[in-house]
Amino acid sequence: MPAGDFDYEKHGAGYAVQRRADPRIAAQIHAALGSARTVLNVGAGSGNYEPLDRHVVAVEPSAMMRVQRPRHLAPAIDARAEQLPFDDGAFDAAMAMITIHQWSDVARGLRELRRVTRGPVVIMAFDGEALHRFWLNDYAPEVIEAERRRCPLFSTVGALLGGTIAVQPVSIHIDCTDGFTEAFYARPERFLDPAVRRAQSSWGFVDPSAQERAVEKLRADLESGAWDRRFGDLRTLPVFEGSLRLIVGMP
Repeated sequence: MPAGDFDYEKHGAGYAVQRRADPRIAAQIHAALGSARTVLNVGAGSGNYEPLDRHVVAVEPSAMMRVQRPRHLAPAIDARAEQLPFDDGAFDAAMAMITIHQWSDVARGLRELRRVTRGPVVIMAFDGEALHRFWLNDYAPEVIEAERRRCPLFSTVGALLGGTIAVQPVSIHIDCTDGFTEAFYARPERFLDPAVRRAQSSWGFVDPSAQERAVEKLRADLESGAWDRRFGDLRTLPVFEGSLRLIVGMP
């Protein structure tokens, strides 16, 4: 059975190709980890955003994702966020990158993160209340709504972590290399590629016919110029402020 709400064993192939750590986002994450020397990465996937200058222990329940970790990273432990096999306060810091919305029990997973971490817990997540501002909502509202329903409220995340919580906006650059939906704010043609959509789990919660309608509507508007008439200014916007946030919880 999948560890969360998305089956990466069936749909995770090729993820590491489409979802590569963006260096500017990585720099913000690594700064939030502070002076931590030992870091736990939960829901680690293929290892995106793991710092190379610290001792990192990765946890990832999907074999499909574990096998995609590059050779320079240590193998990930087969475990779930909701039941971490570590002692209390075992790590200086913890990170969870675009993963908490997929967990089967977010509350339990966040409590576990705090239990095993004596310093900052750094979580990258989408603000569900801001997702509808992205132009994709005009073409695939079902995708945006599916994602919104999965995103826990940041107030809830903060209450579960306890301590002091800071929420930082994460700027998305026009050439962002991490292929989540808003990364292509200036490159709408990318959504016509099935491999791009397969690496964005929210599409997996939409009926195939609705997905086909959305893609064909986008294709038609790109060919006619309708998309550029409405959203063309985005093609030269160097940085987009979307729904991506960094939640930093201190004990």
